[in-house]
Amino acid sequence: MPERLTEMLMDTWTPLIILWITVLPSIYMAPMNQSQVLPSGSSTGLKRLNEEQRVLHRSKRGWVWNQMFVLEEFSGPEPILVGRLHTDLDPGSSKIKYILSGDGAGTIFVINDKTGDIHAMKRLDREEKAEYTLTAQAVDRDTNQPLEPPSEFIIKVQDINDNAPEFVEGPYHATVPEMSVVGTFVTKVTATDADDPVYGNSAKLVYSILEGQPYFSIEPHTAIIKTALPNMDREAKEEYFVVIQAKDMGGHMGGLSGTTTVTITLTDVNDNPPKFAQSLYHFSVMEDVALGEPIGRVKANDLDIGENAKSSYDIIEGDGMDIFEITTDAQTQDGIIRVRKPLDFETKKSYTLKVEAANIHIDPRFLSGGPFKDTATVKIVVEDADEPPVFSSPTYLLEVHENAALNSVLGQVTAHDPDVSSSPIRFSIDRHTDLERQFNINAEDGKITLATPLDRETSTWHNITIVATETRNHSQVSRVPVAIKVLDVNDNAPEFASEHEAFLCENGKPGQVIQIVSAIDKDDPKNGHYFLYSLLPEMVNNPNFTIKKNEDNTLSILAKHSGFSRQKQEVYLLPIVISDSGTPPMSSTSTLTIRVCGCSSDGIVQSCNVEAYVLPIGLSMGALIAILACIILLLVIVVLFVTLRRHKNEPLIIKDDEDVRENIIRYDDEGGGEEDTEAFDIATLQNPDGINGFLPRKDIKPDLQFMPRQGLAPVPNGVDVDEFINVRLHEADNDPTAPPYDSIQIYGYEGKGSAAGSLSSLESSTSDSDQNFDYLSEWGPRFKRLGELYSVGESDKET
Repeated sequence: MPERLTEMLMDTWTPLIILWITVLPSIYMAPMNQSQVLPSGSSTGLKRLNEEQRVLHRSKRGWVWNQMFVLEEFSGPEPILVGRLHTDLDPGSSKIKYILSGDGAGTIFVINDKTGDIHAMKRLDREEKAEYTLTAQAVDRDTNQPLEPPSEFIIKVQDINDNAPEFVEGPYHATVPEMSVVGTFVTKVTATDADDPVYGNSAKLVYSILEGQPYFSIEPHTAIIKTALPNMDREAKEEYFVVIQAKDMGGHMGGLSGTTTVTITLTDVNDNPPKFAQSLYHFSVMEDVALGEPIGRVKANDLDIGENAKSSYDIIEGDGMDIFEITTDAQTQDGIIRVRKPLDFETKKSYTLKVEAANIHIDPRFLSGGPFKDTATVKIVVEDADEPPVFSSPTYLLEVHENAALNSVLGQVTAHDPDVSSSPIRFSIDRHTDLERQFNINAEDGKITLATPLDRETSTWHNITIVATETRNHSQVSRVPVAIKVLDVNDNAPEFASEHEAFLCENGKPGQVIQIVSAIDKDDPKNGHYFLYSLLPEMVNNPNFTIKKNEDNTLSILAKHSGFSRQKQEVYLLPIVISDSGTPPMSSTSTLTIRVCGCSSDGIVQSCNVEAYVLPIGLSMGALIAILACIILLLVIVVLFVTLRRHKNEPLIIKDDEDVRENIIRYDDEGGGEEDTEAFDIATLQNPDGINGFLPRKDIKPDLQFMPRQGLAPVPNGVDVDEFINVRLHEADNDPTAPPYDSIQIYGYEGKGSAAGSLSSLESSTSDSDQNFDYLSEWGPRFKRLGELYSVGESDKET
């Protein structure tokens, strides 16, 4: 046993040990008086020490065993006596033998087989095993026959305070809102003690705080930690370190203890209002700043954190409430001031605003501490910027008649420099919007003039852009759209809407409407078109036709009489004058062609033109075209068939003018220049077949293998080329092995008589001795050595 346990047992358990030692003899030495060791009677009966026991006879049981106890962690010089077994069958002789079996029998617990005494051989630990179940039996020593049935009994290990409390779940972390009232629950801790909780006070724990006072307190028996001080402020101290102790033996002296730590964090509540870092802010901004651009930031600090520190900003007063706005930056919680409307330095040079920052989330418990908002003053100074010119109107609309004279003024645009130091303005036309350069503008006064003629019928609207530029700063430019509408004038004469050709039946009746014609006018008068139709003055008394104006602005052509005849006159031309109602009026003359046709009794044209013939049959122009296409296709097929038949009957022998073979003749004759008087006649080579009148075969396959001819004897240089070629051609034409197609015959004949001579050394009439190489030395030092070599060679030959 450790020294600490020994001292504890000596100091704390000395009275108990003495009592145990005192009682043990009476228990174990006189078991008849104790409940733990009561021998039971056998068939011979049970001896009792008192009268009651003598009267009672228990014959159903041989053994009655109650619990035995042994103190844990107890050790001495000798094994500790736990108890004694005894039976009334034991007359005091040595014939009975006691046997022990079960948990720890023979190792932990040993029995004296003669006396029945049970001893513990080693120290026991209740936390390791709290009780042991054993079986005892009495047998005859000589025969080992059981004298009584076996019986079980229990040996319990009695606890001593040898285990300190432990916080298994520690260390702990807990949170509690700041500014909580006294007694607010924080957390609960739990300690465990391995000692016996039902025996003595070894496992009776009491909790206390070693560190963390006076801020927190703990319930001694429940281990509930609570706040002990009011108004603990997170902004002053956020985290606390608390040490908790658990002590057994009910907290009395001599008990064992264990500790743990609890880290307690104060959570934030909205107990602090926002506060601006300064009461007055100054900002400056250029007057040409873009709308929505930020011009400055303000910040209201809040000692709280998280949602409790979020604030919203508003402009509550000032002369620029409609000019500026303020928004909240979600990341930094800054108030961002932006421009809502354009600024003008020349109109107003400064603004004063009053901004307010207020918490979004309010805790009603702290409203009594004051409003959770703060205000600050913001002064904004507008600085002058070089602004571009400003036109007097955002857009311009001009109107001009299409017959306006060139260089006439169509209108004027004006612009000015809004800066204090005004700059002159120059005007120009963006030529990307006036590619045809129909307009000009005066650079000084902005007057727009006409540069080329206008035509409303071509383009009614012209959209151009005028550019205004400051003369002192060409980067300052403004643009304005100008729409020019071209107004109509009566400059187009009316004409027929389409080319009309009227048909008149020979059997027509007088007054019959031959054709209804309509007119169009490219002009667009305000009151609409109204046309006047008339005949030429010389045609007013036309005996054949007359005209009639209809209410729908069209004209009807009527026949004056009947009895028209194609044999007499097939076509009539009727000139018609069409006038409009413009100022001045415009007119044109259109001629109507009237064709006399043969008609059926019901007035259907039959014999006037191609279409008139086919209409009664019910054929359309499309059907007629299809029939013609089929006829043409048949004709093409017939022509192709005839052509193929002709090619099939073509003879094998072709004439000279029909010979389409590609004759390629190659000459290796260098030519002799102007002095070459022996040149050959090329005409002879062009048609070698024309001399002998021989017509070559085209597609005859030879039946015999051509035997190679003997080579011709070499000829002198004076051979006749014409004869040479003719012989070769004759041989080729009569060669049965020649292919039935055109071939190329190449002859390597150089010719002769060139003043330059042949480059070949073959058949050269000169020798090396005729050459003079002295001129090589005149070519320079590089050829001097070459000349000397050739000169030496010649001298050697002569030698």
